[in-house]
Amino acid sequence: MIFNPILNYIAMKKLILPVFILLLAWSCSPSQKASSSAKSNAIVIDSTEYDITIIDMEFDTWYLMNYSPSRDFSNDYYRTKNHIGVSNWNSYFDRGKYQRVVGNHIFYDYPVDYGIEVNRKLYWYFKYVEDKYDIRLLR
Repeated sequence: MIFNPILNYIAMKKLILPVFILLLAWSCSPSQKASSSAKSNAIVIDSTEYDITIIDMEFDTWYLMNYSPSRDFSNDYYRTKNHIGVSNWNSYFDRGKYQRVVGNHIFYDYPVDYGIEVNRKLYWYFKYVEDKYDIRLLR
């Protein structure tokens, strides 16, 4: 068989198009988790399992150094403070203020009880942002 680059190019072209269509269909399929993310700081609340993911490399260390069970509050306290924090956060996001920190909108439905673990972690993240970046969220 004689090597013919034109025939090989046509055969590859016929193969690439279906592969491209399959990849495009796969990438457009809906994901299982609802999430929102930002540049370097992101808060993701998974509304199906009530879990929170905070993507900030320094938060976990700060949290371990600042949180203690003796400084714990009730779930209702956390929910009330988070309502204020989320309102302020989303207001900053909508106005484009503090863009290097507030890079996404937080979808927090106040009537929904996300549980004390999620509420506690979100509250302490707001405290972390206040402490590290001097951004008023919980007041």
